[in-house]
Amino acid sequence: MNQQNGTTGANSSTVGNVLNTDPDEGSRANTESIIRGRAAEILAFIKAKDMESLAQAVHPDKGVRFSPYGYVNKEKDLVFTADKVRQLPSDNTVYVWGSYDGSGEPIRLSFADYYNKFVYDKDFLNAKEVGYNQVLGKGNSLINIADVYPEAKFVEYHFPGFDPQYNGMDWVSLRLAFEQKSSKWYLVGVIHDQWTI
Repeated sequence: MNQQNGTTGANSSTVGNVLNTDPDEGSRANTESIIRGRAAEILAFIKAKDMESLAQAVHPDKGVRFSPYGYVNKEKDLVFTADKVRQLPSDNTVYVWGSYDGSGEPIRLSFADYYNKFVYDKDFLNAKEVGYNQVLGKGNSLINIADVYPEAKFVEYHFPGFDPQYNGMDWVSLRLAFEQKSSKWYLVGVIHDQWTI
């Protein structure tokens, strides 16, 4: 598996029409290029809150799961279909997205509030590090992305920290997981991660 670390930001020239690209099964490098481009494209949709474009990238059978922390909880993390993703900007429903780290209290937020806290809380398009199928942010929580999404490839956007006094304990990551269907790569997971107690 070709793992790369230290890539900065997103390269719009690799975005193109990657959804419809049929990768050569024997070429991991080609697959990595396609997934990295797809992730950059989708992250741009997320930043712009372009939910119509994001919905078109959502897996048609599995939908997309939103996970507030690195441990993906298949029972509690919410899964939305493409049609539901299109409606999220106008959806004021308060959902339970899981439990807050530390307190264990339910995460009761509208999508808009969840987005601001657990999706695009940092400018991930300009992340300090970008990894392909490589976990960059590691804290105390179990990272089970490979167990929950065994067929997936993922890209992680990572900031190693912001304030030197915290010695890196204020790191934050966003992982986008993709699975292939009929030669197309679709979004199945949006996984936010940060230091947990």
